[in-house]
Amino acid sequence: MTGSNSGDQHAGASAPTCRVVRPGDAFEGKQALIYAAGISAATVGARGIHMQLATIPPLARARPHKHEAHETAIYVLSGASGVWFGEDLKEHLFVNAGEFFYIPANMPHLPYNPSATQDCVVVVARTDPNEQESVVLLDEPDAVHASEAG
Repeated sequence: MTGSNSGDQHAGASAPTCRVVRPGDAFEGKQALIYAAGISAATVGARGIHMQLATIPPLARARPHKHEAHETAIYVLSGASGVWFGEDLKEHLFVNAGEFFYIPANMPHLPYNPSATQDCVVVVARTDPNEQESVVLLDEPDAVHASEAG
């Protein structure tokens, strides 16, 4: 199998084709997490999927948010994450390295890294081909979640 090793190809191509994409430069997203874009509308002209790497530094947390009308699938490469989710962010789960995590469309959630020493690094796939457009930031639920989530 052959392919380009360049991540420079993007949506300007006339016809979809297979591409190799290296993670892009890290950036801080609306949710206050560190991202490195991979597959998206911007990088390859994707129309129904987005995939990227996300890092939650030690004791850091995202801002509460949801993704309108888009499902999210996450695979934890290293570390672990706690996630508050649901109405008023009252439900809670832990996701560890080697585990998958599913977030339905429009589900409020707040991931955080409980470790004081290790990054949590995940692969994120979403049914929105854009990197940040479907992110809707939510109000902080209360001070309890803020202190528990780092």
